[in-house]
Amino acid sequence: MGVEDKGNNSHIVSEAVVEKHLDYDSESQIPPLQVEGKLKRQLKNRHIAMISIGGVIGTGLFLGTATSLQSGGPIGLLLGYMLVGTVCYSVMISLGEMVAYLPLPGGHIKLAERFVDPAFSFVMGWNYWYNWTIILPAELSAAAVLINYWNQSVNNAVWITMCLVVVITINMFGAGVYGECEFIFASIKVITITALIILGIVLDLGGGPNHDRIGFRYWKNPGPFVQFDNIGGSKGRFLGFFAVLTQAAFSFIGTEIVAIAAGEAKNPRRNLPKAIKRVYIRILLFYIGGVIIIGLLVPSTDPSLALTTSDAGKSPFVIAIRHAGISGLPSVINAALLTSAWSAASSDLYTSSRALYGLAMVGNAPKIFTKVTKKGLPIVSLITCAAFSALAYMGISSGSGRVFGWFVNMTSIAGLMTWFGICVTYIRFYKGFKVQGYDRKSLPYAHFLQPYAAWYAMFACLIICFFSGWTVFLKGKWATDTFVTNYLPLALFPVLYLGAKLWNRVPMVRPEDMDFVTGLKEIEADTYDEPPPRNWVERFWQWLM
Repeated sequence: MGVEDKGNNSHIVSEAVVEKHLDYDSESQIPPLQVEGKLKRQLKNRHIAMISIGGVIGTGLFLGTATSLQSGGPIGLLLGYMLVGTVCYSVMISLGEMVAYLPLPGGHIKLAERFVDPAFSFVMGWNYWYNWTIILPAELSAAAVLINYWNQSVNNAVWITMCLVVVITINMFGAGVYGECEFIFASIKVITITALIILGIVLDLGGGPNHDRIGFRYWKNPGPFVQFDNIGGSKGRFLGFFAVLTQAAFSFIGTEIVAIAAGEAKNPRRNLPKAIKRVYIRILLFYIGGVIIIGLLVPSTDPSLALTTSDAGKSPFVIAIRHAGISGLPSVINAALLTSAWSAASSDLYTSSRALYGLAMVGNAPKIFTKVTKKGLPIVSLITCAAFSALAYMGISSGSGRVFGWFVNMTSIAGLMTWFGICVTYIRFYKGFKVQGYDRKSLPYAHFLQPYAAWYAMFACLIICFFSGWTVFLKGKWATDTFVTNYLPLALFPVLYLGAKLWNRVPMVRPEDMDFVTGLKEIEADTYDEPPPRNWVERFWQWLM
């Protein structure tokens, strides 16, 4: 894919930078931490690999695609996911170059301070914390929706509480246990989506109990596109496609979690580039493959796709299996999807707590959030972020399906603005690296599409955000909840930036003054060569992970 993995020569750029900035002392540039300890590198290469997969596969694909299929039709669904997939890949290769070179605690939040300015780091950090704090109750609401498939007589508060206990327990044991649990959960998700794609192909070709060869039937009737809100012609079809984009963004957001995990990753110079380079495979195989199968097997007019109804406990995959007449299997698949919601919620709490820790580290949050246990757990940040999960209980009165929709909107916009900020940071990183005379070929990870991919993703994120809530402006379609959940996160980004800029009055970092040195000594100390594989099994495992 045109990616250069310079892992063996990654020390060259570090030495060159250090020689050029002899006046810097990487030890002295790190602010002292008034804490019991600091984050420890406990995440192994297989953890990082599976966390990057787990960040991609979640309830957005398994459950949220129901709304997208209903809004855009099978082709609108596919085109929407393909477009957002290209944006996601562009963001990840931008992030990859930076975090492979500087895998710092706080990830892109810390990098924004170095390469843009403290005000941008402030807004990036709080936006990212908001994003992952809001997505946690979204996943808990999704879990309640999934459990409703089996039992609708029990109050959703019971299911939300049960899932919340599991998520908090996993995170309280620290990054190592979180990594192991995510490895197991993500493995289940990968096996599930792979099996569903294979099963979908079999069912489409008539291999189910009813021997109904579906083919491309639903692409013809009810049709490849949905005429959004019964608006005729190409305008209605385009609006249906555009309605998919916000939900598709919700599905993809989370791939950048590897940046936050960078501060706790073992051998980051080797493991992070490897995980990021394979993002495109996961996008193509799991997402594009998944939505193609969904579009083939489920008609866009199926009433079960409406998440606001009492029948909301069924994802498009479960609907397709039920239509095929396979008894028993929908419950098995629903159980696997439930572990997906648990996994995603666990990642949400992990990421939000580390984002809050990163904010406190750079002085953008109270110092108490830098407090960690002797085992490296940011305990105050974790407890604070877990408290916000109580927002999921709004689903008890409003319906978990509807609340899930609210949180999808809020998370999608905040996540897209995070992607926008990552691209801005990378463009500044690229400029500074070039101005200071360094050779990108010696970076641990580099991509030939840069900086054009970063510019493309930056503008695409803004366009999707700006038009995300357009449905409320249609005649008779005004909805205050939709307007607020789409445009509040978008409005907060520039407001927070301007406020922080006026408060600290620190100018933007000039390219010639950017710091490419601080922390390199510690990063080099954490870099080592992996032991060579002893047999074909170890060779395959090393290639896979």
